[in-house]
Amino acid sequence: MRHLLSIDDLERADIERILDRAASFAEVSGREIKKVPTLRGRTVVNLFYEASTRTSSSFELAAKRLSADVVSVRSVGSSVDKGESLKDTVQTLSAYDPAAIVIRSPHVGAAELVARWTTASVVNAGDGKHEHPTQALLDVYTLRQRLGSLDGKSIWIVGDVLHSRVARSNVLAFQRMGARVTVCGPPTLIPRGFESLGCEVAYTLDGLPAADVVYALRMQHERMQEAFVPSLREYAAVYQIDRGRLRPGQLLMHPGPVNRGVELAADVIDSPQATIVAQVEAGVVVRMAVLFELLAGGHAPEVAAAPAPQPAEAAA
Repeated sequence: MRHLLSIDDLERADIERILDRAASFAEVSGREIKKVPTLRGRTVVNLFYEASTRTSSSFELAAKRLSADVVSVRSVGSSVDKGESLKDTVQTLSAYDPAAIVIRSPHVGAAELVARWTTASVVNAGDGKHEHPTQALLDVYTLRQRLGSLDGKSIWIVGDVLHSRVARSNVLAFQRMGARVTVCGPPTLIPRGFESLGCEVAYTLDGLPAADVVYALRMQHERMQEAFVPSLREYAAVYQIDRGRLRPGQLLMHPGPVNRGVELAADVIDSPQATIVAQVEAGVVVRMAVLFELLAGGHAPEVAAAPAPQPAEAAA
C-alpha cells in the first residue's frame, strides 16, 4: 500500500490488519516509554490547510511515537498566506525528503493531486466534503473494542451528511466490515443519490430505536453558504440525539468537535453510552498503524547481509 486517499483503497483484510496493528500499538501506549524505533531517521510532514485539533495532534503524536521527525505546516503564517500554490508548497517540502505527507485541505481531490507530485506516501486527513479515511478507521477500531465484530450490526449516521467527509468514509468502512448503514437527516442535508453507496436513507428518526450504534454528525456551519434548515432550534427539535431518543444499550458516536445543544444534548455527551473520548484515544494508535503500514510495509526492516569474509592472504 503506497497511499491512503480513500477507504476504497482498502479491502476488509487491509482494514483488519491495520486495526490489529493499532491494538498492538495500544499496548505500547500503556507503557512508561511510549516510543518504538520503527521510523527513526524518517520525516513525516503534516500539511494542514484547515483548522484541526484532534486530527493534526494525533498524527503528530503518532509519528513521534514511531520515532519519526515531524514537520508541521499550517496555512496560517506560512508561505500559503503569500499566495504559494499547493504544488509549489509540496515541491518545497519535498526538499526535506519526507517519507510521508499528511494533508488536510478544503478542496476535494487535494490529497490525490499531492500523491502525483511527490515520491512520499500520502495520507488524506480530510479533503473538502469528500473523505476522511483515518477517521473511519478509528471509528471502526472503537466499535470493534466495544462490540467485537460489526457483522450484522445496524448503524445510523444522523445529521449534516451533505457537508460531512466523515459520513462518506464511514458508510464505506462500516459496510465493508459487515454492518448495515442508514443515513438520516433533513432532505436538504442528504446528498442526492447517496444511497448509491449501498446505504439506506431516512428523513425521520422513527427507525432509530432498532440501531445498535447512533453516529451523530456535526452541523458544519463553516461550509454552509445558504440556509439548509429553518433554524438550529428547529433542527434540534427534530434530529437532536438526547436521552429520550437514545435507548439503553445503544452506542453513541461523534467525530468532534460537538455543537452541544444542537446535534447532541448535554445529557448524552457525557453518558456511559458515548464513545467520544474513546474515539479520540483511538486516533493516535490507528494513525500509528496507518503510518506503519505505509512506511514499514507491515514488516520489520530488512537487514543487509554481511559481506563474505576474505581469505587471509587476499586481505594481506
